[in-house]
Amino acid sequence: MKMFLSDNNSGIHPKILEAVYRCNSEHEPSYGDDKYTKRAIELFREVFHSDVDVYFVTTGTAANIVGLSGLLRPFEGVVAPDTAHINVDECGALERFGGTKILYVPNKDGKICTNDIKEFLKSVGDEHQVQPRVISISQITETGTVYTIEEIKELADFAHDNNMLLHIDGARIANGIVALNSSFKEMITDTGVDLLSFGGTKNGMMIGEAIISFNKDISKNFKYIRKQGMQLVSKMRFISAQFIPYLEDEIWKENATKSNSMAQYLKEELLKLPNLNVINEGLGNMLFVQIPKTWNESLQQKFPVYIIDEKENIIRLVTSFDTEKQDIDKFIDFVRNKFC
Repeated sequence: MKMFLSDNNSGIHPKILEAVYRCNSEHEPSYGDDKYTKRAIELFREVFHSDVDVYFVTTGTAANIVGLSGLLRPFEGVVAPDTAHINVDECGALERFGGTKILYVPNKDGKICTNDIKEFLKSVGDEHQVQPRVISISQITETGTVYTIEEIKELADFAHDNNMLLHIDGARIANGIVALNSSFKEMITDTGVDLLSFGGTKNGMMIGEAIISFNKDISKNFKYIRKQGMQLVSKMRFISAQFIPYLEDEIWKENATKSNSMAQYLKEELLKLPNLNVINEGLGNMLFVQIPKTWNESLQQKFPVYIIDEKENIIRLVTSFDTEKQDIDKFIDFVRNKFC
């Protein structure tokens, strides 16, 4: 049964599985010296139109923590929305392994703006205070909103004007690009992003993410930090090979287009039902829906969902690259027949 709990629950795109299988036939050099890793790095440089540094790791948390740890000294901090994955869903990993502080602020529809960051600039030069060094945002955000190109550029410009750097947690970066009909170059390279955690597992890949640095000076020590962080995979080709069809055949776009469109179809069908409220625009593949608490038990038994706000009883519904209309129809029919 297809579910709407998370896009992590979905399967793997067949071409991704084929890519993993193909690189299993012969021996290859270890630790990233293989031809698959080299080709994947070339493709990243092509899609971003930039001579980026690329470091493959196993998970999104690893990408965030290894990457941010490379940017921050122990007395420096990262400014992020309170909803940021690094703040609420990574078990204090940055604080423990990076030894630095997260300076979080209340989110505005999942986002952060320059005015929120200005307060921390008052600490610059004060030896008693954590020094703000990095701004970290998510695209798409944890509340399903999407930063516009202009918003990202404004944050990047603000960061650079104040001796800071901009990091993007791109667990769902493909969904954001498709939602705005943009490109990797336009959304990331041209706006001045310094570091990107490039996600693929939520969009049809099996395992693995990539740290993309647009400034070789800031990433000159990343290879050591990745090794210390236990993320230098010996048989790296089984991670990097997945990115070859993902980028070369634009599977990222195909999959994100599918999951985004399924979210729109789900939204359209939900709006036909009484006693619920879709509370976000849903440009990507996540919807947030307020439902009566009396629905919870029966709904969880049939279609497990993530309740993100117990007080308001708001659930999160996530579509995936392999979600089909009939999967949504089954869900809608269940809700209609059971509760309406």
